[in-house]
Amino acid sequence: HVASLTWLVTSAITAAFTIYRDSSLLRIFNGGYTQLGGNDDITGDDMTLKPNTNVTPQPVYATPPPVNPEAFNMFDPADLPPRLSEYANMVYSACEDLGNFFGFQDASVRNQAEHLLILLSNHRRYMNSHILPPALQPPSPIHALHAKVFSNYMKWCRYQGVPPNFSKMASSSTAGMAAPPSVASRVVDLVLFFCVWGEACNIRHMPECLWFLYHKMMEEYSVEQNQRSLYAGHFLDCVVTPIFKILSANMKSNADHINKRNYDDFNEFFWSRDCLQYRYSCEDPNDRDDSVENNNMAAPLPGEMQQPITVGMLNAPKTFLEKRSWLRGIMALSRVIEWHIVTFYLLAVVAFSHDLVWGWVVTLEVASGVFWIFNSLSIIWALLEVWASYPGIHLAGTSIFGSVFVLVARFLILVYQTLYLMWTYGPAKGSYLGIEADSTFWWWQYVWLSLLCMVPYFVEAMTNLVPSITTKLFTSRNDYIQTFLNILFPISRLYTAKEMHESFKHTAVYVFFWATLIAWKLYFSYVFEVYSMVLPTIELTDDFANYPEQSFIKMSLLLVLRWLPQFIVYCIDMSIWYSVWQAFAGTSVGFSDHLGDIRSMKDIRNSFGRAPEHFCSKMLSPDAGSRRGSSASILNLGASESSLDNRRQPLSNPNLGKEGQSLLGNDPHKLQGYVNRLLDVRIQKWVMFSTVWNEVIDHFRTEDLISNKERDYLKFSRFNGFSQAIYLPVFQTAGVVEEALDLLEGQLDDDYQPSDNELFKPILNHVTMRTAIAEVWELGSHVLLKLLGPVHNDDAVFIINYVMKWAENGTMSDHMKIAKIRSIINDLVGLVSVLKGVSRRKPALQRRSTGQKKSVAAPSGPPARGIRRSISAGALNAGNVAQTPMAPTQKKVENVVIVDALRDQTRDKCRALLNSLKGIMNASNREGKEVMDRLTFALSMENGFFWDDAYASDALDDLSRSDIFKSVLTKLQGLVACHPDEVEPKSKEARRRLTFFVNSLFMDMPNAPSIHDMFSWNVLTPYYKETVTLSKGELESRSDALGVSTMLYLQTLFKADWANFLERMGLQDEEKVWSKKIAAETRQWASIRAQTLNRTVSGMMYFEKALRLLANMERLDDDTTNDLMGEKFGYIVSCQVYGQMKKDQDSKADDIDELMHRYPHLRIAYIDSARLNRTGEMAFYSCLVKSDGNGGIQEIYRVRLPGNPILGEGKPENQNHAMIFSRGEFVQTIDMNQEGYFEEALKMRNALQEFAKRDGPMPTTILGLREHIFTGSVSSLANYMALQETSFVTLGQRVLTKPLCIRLHYGHPDVFDKLFFITRGGISKSSKGINLSEDIFAGYNNAIRGGQVAFKEYLQVGKGRDVGMSQIYQFEAKLSQGAGEQSLSRDVYRLCHRLDFSRLLSYYFGGIGHYFSNVLTVITIYVVVYLMAILALYDLEKIGDRLITPMGTIQMLLGGLGLLHTIPLFSTLGVERGWWASLKELIQVFATGGPLHFMFHIQTKANYMTQTILVGGAKYRPTGRGFVTQHTPMDELYRFFASSHLYLGVEMGAGLVIMGIYSEAKQYFGRTWSLWLASLSFIASPFWFNPLTFDWNMVTSDYLKWISWMRGHAGGASRSWSMWWSEETSFYSKMPLTSKGWFIIKAILYLTIAEGIASSDLARADTTLNNPFVGVSFVVASIVILFILWW
Repeated sequence: HVASLTWLVTSAITAAFTIYRDSSLLRIFNGGYTQLGGNDDITGDDMTLKPNTNVTPQPVYATPPPVNPEAFNMFDPADLPPRLSEYANMVYSACEDLGNFFGFQDASVRNQAEHLLILLSNHRRYMNSHILPPALQPPSPIHALHAKVFSNYMKWCRYQGVPPNFSKMASSSTAGMAAPPSVASRVVDLVLFFCVWGEACNIRHMPECLWFLYHKMMEEYSVEQNQRSLYAGHFLDCVVTPIFKILSANMKSNADHINKRNYDDFNEFFWSRDCLQYRYSCEDPNDRDDSVENNNMAAPLPGEMQQPITVGMLNAPKTFLEKRSWLRGIMALSRVIEWHIVTFYLLAVVAFSHDLVWGWVVTLEVASGVFWIFNSLSIIWALLEVWASYPGIHLAGTSIFGSVFVLVARFLILVYQTLYLMWTYGPAKGSYLGIEADSTFWWWQYVWLSLLCMVPYFVEAMTNLVPSITTKLFTSRNDYIQTFLNILFPISRLYTAKEMHESFKHTAVYVFFWATLIAWKLYFSYVFEVYSMVLPTIELTDDFANYPEQSFIKMSLLLVLRWLPQFIVYCIDMSIWYSVWQAFAGTSVGFSDHLGDIRSMKDIRNSFGRAPEHFCSKMLSPDAGSRRGSSASILNLGASESSLDNRRQPLSNPNLGKEGQSLLGNDPHKLQGYVNRLLDVRIQKWVMFSTVWNEVIDHFRTEDLISNKERDYLKFSRFNGFSQAIYLPVFQTAGVVEEALDLLEGQLDDDYQPSDNELFKPILNHVTMRTAIAEVWELGSHVLLKLLGPVHNDDAVFIINYVMKWAENGTMSDHMKIAKIRSIINDLVGLVSVLKGVSRRKPALQRRSTGQKKSVAAPSGPPARGIRRSISAGALNAGNVAQTPMAPTQKKVENVVIVDALRDQTRDKCRALLNSLKGIMNASNREGKEVMDRLTFALSMENGFFWDDAYASDALDDLSRSDIFKSVLTKLQGLVACHPDEVEPKSKEARRRLTFFVNSLFMDMPNAPSIHDMFSWNVLTPYYKETVTLSKGELESRSDALGVSTMLYLQTLFKADWANFLERMGLQDEEKVWSKKIAAETRQWASIRAQTLNRTVSGMMYFEKALRLLANMERLDDDTTNDLMGEKFGYIVSCQVYGQMKKDQDSKADDIDELMHRYPHLRIAYIDSARLNRTGEMAFYSCLVKSDGNGGIQEIYRVRLPGNPILGEGKPENQNHAMIFSRGEFVQTIDMNQEGYFEEALKMRNALQEFAKRDGPMPTTILGLREHIFTGSVSSLANYMALQETSFVTLGQRVLTKPLCIRLHYGHPDVFDKLFFITRGGISKSSKGINLSEDIFAGYNNAIRGGQVAFKEYLQVGKGRDVGMSQIYQFEAKLSQGAGEQSLSRDVYRLCHRLDFSRLLSYYFGGIGHYFSNVLTVITIYVVVYLMAILALYDLEKIGDRLITPMGTIQMLLGGLGLLHTIPLFSTLGVERGWWASLKELIQVFATGGPLHFMFHIQTKANYMTQTILVGGAKYRPTGRGFVTQHTPMDELYRFFASSHLYLGVEMGAGLVIMGIYSEAKQYFGRTWSLWLASLSFIASPFWFNPLTFDWNMVTSDYLKWISWMRGHAGGASRSWSMWWSEETSFYSKMPLTSKGWFIIKAILYLTIAEGIASSDLARADTTLNNPFVGVSFVVASIVILFILWW
């Protein structure tokens, strides 16, 4: 009771003092319920920076450059496609009306008109029954688009309690639109929103501000009847610019976060109903000069009597204080910290209960102390909420009342909990509060009281198991529920974070994941971290209890020191176990998704037969290859596809042209009819698959990944007039004939002669073998017929028909000796090998023989009836058409010896082949005897190929002119003469891409819709000043000590690719690569192997090529295809300073122009500026340009901006300005260090269908795609980064998506639902500093606003990573600083408080917790080193006189558990490459010093995250994307790494040395090896990974530079150590006292160590009588040598 009265009095005094400080708080007693935000007249202690900003509208009289009236973006408004023209009348009419009414800019209106038309055209798909059933179809595409765009607006109106404002057009008003009022009015709504959004500039980061503007403007438009006409730019000058000025003044401030407002602060002002008290425009209503006077207005327009919105924004308070303290992160992660504290306590209770042999009653009583801990922590969190909100946050009365109520109630309960616990452990009988009772009674009182304060935890536990309950509560319309939530759960009062649950099925899976992980973690921690500390604790307390001279403070301090490392490791090790569980889950998900099913070319061959079926069913729409559409033929796709890339190499089988006519002729209609009549569905699938496969291989060749020979081996073959539509690639059939021969020979037995059916059944059942043998027979027959010529034609046909007759009748084994077939194949191999010389043969100018055929009696032939011929007559005679005509009246020259080595070799090989054929025949059989006679006759004909020299030479000449014969010969050689290894591509990259592509065909991929019905998307790439295309100067400059140019480096790194490039260019001399014709190709070759914009653009434009190919497969005509390209795909590169580059005549601008000329559908958006007057005022514009098709650049749009839009972080602001030029429903964000692949672009249509799926209660709004790091081969560091990305990006994102359901947005190449995001704040946040990691905030915003993220791995995008030590260091620093800023942000705080506990753990350990764990790891290293040193110095290692127990557990945990972090990498590589390959990769990483690298960057992350949270200074760090081949001097490395790593490494080493000197415990190495490894990594890593570190010349040069730098006194930090030190430590003076606590603790530690050394026996010992360990002469000699080296 006394405590209660004390608390009440204290509360009253506090309240009185608070009201005295801020009298406005009195309004909470009569102000009722108010939304989060503030009032107009807020004056208190608001620390928000409120600069004196002039927001008076000032029209800008800027004359933009004239725009070509014929310029248009995707579609000419005067000639729209039918799909767009249907809505053009409505849209253009609304645009003209609204543009005049509000004064929108003409360029902006034109831009948004096309944007809206494309969106409406794409929404036509929802009117198709195969997309949506009729019952679910919207009335029109306009209704569908309207519902999606205005979904957030409807939520905002419900939250504000106001009805939505939509256009209500009468029938008379819509007469000109030729549409019903319900449709026309929705068009007006859409046009108004997109026009507002298109000119809103930076206001687009504030979605609710946009809805406020729309709400007020539509209200005005609906009420005012006159059709006013304002000048173009009025909306910008009077609405956007005043708001922009307020934003600009705050965003450009150098104050810290709590002293300035950011985009979120301003946007959350519009969550309050206070915003509705203002009008949207800053224009004075009395100054408005409408073109049409309205004398009938009896009352002012809505809002005219209100103040402008800028007044409210100027007075709007901050809504969240991003205080720079660790407490911010602790508050956000309070539940995680609470869990660790409570479970650690419970484990300690169990451990002590075991050793002290407590009964279950005592154990339960001690364990019940957890209730006291829960309540104490709740009070701490509540007090931290007060700290986080004061001063600056103006809370509503209900929120203040709720906080005070919770604090008072919990404090009173805590007081009584404490008393009851004290009495529980007091005397067995006692009288307290006038009650005499035993300890059990008081314990039960404690329990009942504790259960009262545990009710919220029980409710939270239930909602964690069924998260949908929280959503139902937060979205409930019940006033009682909302009142309860507003008082006790302030986060429920937010506009966002109301719908964030997952389905029960998903919840059960991730709860199971965490239940198993937590169970193992608790068991492991109990055994190795908690139980090991029980005995030392008992010994310390036992000594204190039994020895009076023991100090309680000393005992308590020792207990804290010994338990602290254990607790920190307890907080860390869960991240290690998470990585293990992540590896298990990721592996199982990977296998279930069929990842890694195909890992090699052998796997491709084994699965190739199933590929066409999967390809056609998934990647082709039902329209592909059907009779719908135009008359394009699926067989002549190769010819039409040449338009995709005119520079592509010709097909390997150039059989079209003068080689001859096929049996069916060249009429595409006949060809298509032939396909539809004769080819079954399976053959059609093979034909379509082969078309796409060949296109993929052609692109490999264009990229120089493969050579010409490899291209021919990989492609399907087609030969006009042959029996098959296509022939399998050589890589698929190579070696198959040899396998078939082995199979045949294995079945032959001297005792038993199998029949044909038994003998050939295994071959016939093997599809590839059957196909290969058929191809060998057909192509081999063709080669012999063409080679032997017309003289032997009858004999050859006779033999062929007989053999085919035997095959059909199943009597081959009766007529032929099967055991000798191998000899025929061997001779055929020899013949084909010799005939390859035909391609190099130069035919004679005129024929040598007369060409006349002598009449020779030949043996009679077999009956022709009933025998099917495999080769058509047209095919057999195709080669005769190409023969050179005879010279007129040529006389035969007798007795002239013709020297022809190829002829003689060919004769020998052909004669051997025919003799082998004779030898295989069964002479005892009549038909066999006839065949032998025919062969003998052919070999003996004197005017035939074997004896007539002129005839044989002419035959070879004819073959050398025949392209089709050369192609057939290449194919035949691959069939019979090549081993599978010989025909596989040598390029590792080509094999990787092929295996991934084929593997993806068997993965779970949505089926592709038709091109008309597919989703539309745009790609957006932000660009600043990076390299576009490498110039000759950049490629040939030599700047490093090795004298290695970038070109030489690339030629060495990509040696095979360079050889392929020279082959493709037809160059033998490398010096010619810089000739005028080849120079551009050489630059292109180098640029697409570096991290350049050229590489990115080239890769992304594959999407257009892929869509064109797919449209061709669907048999669409060219005009329709071109229209669909503009409607379905677009690529915008936001080149922020392109305009300035043009003015400066920067060569990069010329390179960008070249990209536009190469890719006509590429668009460049940039920010332009023009000077307005002599005072220096500037006008800024968002511009869009394209190639005009005639070598020039054409400007399409020029939209004036309210100012320079780069207010916050540069990259998201650059994206934001270009977003208005995007088209389509989705946008894919691509960085300029990424690349695309043609074969992956084919699957983008399928990937977009993921947005149509709904796997849970929330819609899919972000689609994550897999990344491949293409820089892994550059260096060992680059390989480490690639492996790190593979582990994190691939496995981590996979597990975060499934089963954990908490993947956010890792960055690019994610695809966004554009309509969802542009109505909710954009695809990234851009407030300065706090949104440094801008990408991740899109994920936060998406989760808080009810979106869901998918992640699919059947499609990949290439990505480059940093490759040098300093680059990686800066990259890790940027990420760590971004994580530090995230921990201060409102997004992380709200997300952590809103997620259920299992998803919170997933978010923490899968995201920001990684950086907290790094900080804790470094703190643990600090604590352990200093703890061991202090215990050794002060002789406290042993407890009393007991034996010393070395504290090696912590060190073993730090080192041993760290190795478990390799498990995710091992499992990821194991799934995709195989377990043996994965193990070899890990061994290589360890052998090259990988652990040093990873440990080094643990400190990098910890250092920069700590620095950011305590001091600030987070900024974007451009890492550079070039190749790092040069040596970095030591002084530069020292400046880079001294304060973050080198000092810490030396400090740790010194502490370990001191501990080693003074320690009396044994096992020194066992206790310190992991700490020494960490110290070594911090000190040695920068030098170990620096090129030429151990070169003696470099060593001496670095030493001299370092000495010079140390001695310098001027010239900046790069010339003087003292100046560098001043700059490096300048932040100390700006640090608040709370942030200096860490450094004060370090200073105390130094003093403690110094005192221990000074008071130790070693310091007082007399060393004069001891022999020194190192002799004086050695020391002197060493000093002299060092002096000489320095000199």
